[in-house]
Amino acid sequence: MESLLAALSGDFLGTPTYFWVAFIAIVIALLVFDLGILHRDEHEIEAKESLLLYGFYVLIALAFGAWVWFSRGAQSGLEFYTGYLIEQSLAMDNMFVIATIFGFLGIPRLYQHRVLFWGILGVILFRAVLIGVGAALVHQFEAILFLFGAFLVFTGIRMFSHSDEEPDMENNKILIFLRRHFRITNELRGRRFTVKEPDPKTGKLVTWLTPLAVALIMVEIVDLIFAVDSVPAVFAVTQDTFIVYTSNIFAILGLRALYFALAAAMNRFRYLQISLAIILVLIGIKIFLVPLGIKIDTMFSLGVTISILAGGVLYSLWKTRNEPDISAEDAPKTGQLEP
Repeated sequence: MESLLAALSGDFLGTPTYFWVAFIAIVIALLVFDLGILHRDEHEIEAKESLLLYGFYVLIALAFGAWVWFSRGAQSGLEFYTGYLIEQSLAMDNMFVIATIFGFLGIPRLYQHRVLFWGILGVILFRAVLIGVGAALVHQFEAILFLFGAFLVFTGIRMFSHSDEEPDMENNKILIFLRRHFRITNELRGRRFTVKEPDPKTGKLVTWLTPLAVALIMVEIVDLIFAVDSVPAVFAVTQDTFIVYTSNIFAILGLRALYFALAAAMNRFRYLQISLAIILVLIGIKIFLVPLGIKIDTMFSLGVTISILAGGVLYSLWKTRNEPDISAEDAPKTGQLEP
């Protein structure tokens, strides 16, 4: 018992081990609650359920942030909330890309939660690797923050200039690669990701990917691509690995719950990408200033991020107030996944 207590009171990546244990226990409990209780029986998730579940995840994140605040100090608490909001903001664009993937592949709402749930496991792993590498680089070479900042500014400017473009799924390189290197069924096989079916040339039973598996792979890769933007952005707030990682994971858990409400009216958030581009540029400038010894107040950063994000949402809703809602299911579908 004494050795266990000693291990828990020790540090891991600059944070007491029991903080990490508590965080992991909370995430596991949330995943078990989600899959084992809320979605034990697969059903189509409507916007109301999505919003309620999102509110639940937000409350959990706020409570966790309050625990960080009171146990590690106000600065750590502010950094957690700011990192959480930044990740939620930047990952919002990712939700619309995921909706486009589901629409293009013809994934019905009944099975979309299954893809998003298993995709979370990949997020937890890949974010840990990315954040661990990023933290190590920042610790060893603080000047790399200049590179992070310049990259975010460039990405924000590029996002702003391409804000009217729709994802070209037919020519998506990930989809082209999967079509060329894997056997993919033309249609779904229920809730299964893979099936054993005869090869049309040899007649032997071989493993085929279903469109559900293709969607899962694309969602994982797209999230990894978006993480290249969002992870350096949180390093502008803090270089504390615990804060960066936990704020990322809580934000993504909440957004995956919110997905169904967003996907039900994709067109209503048409101008949100512009506000996300502005946030990226400002964060890029902020992180560029860190190695120069110029630190912008965390509370000020939090307020600016909230204002810009809220402005983008409200402006989008106002500009599209007379338009009917267009859901992900109304996006064009390919019907053919084989090469």
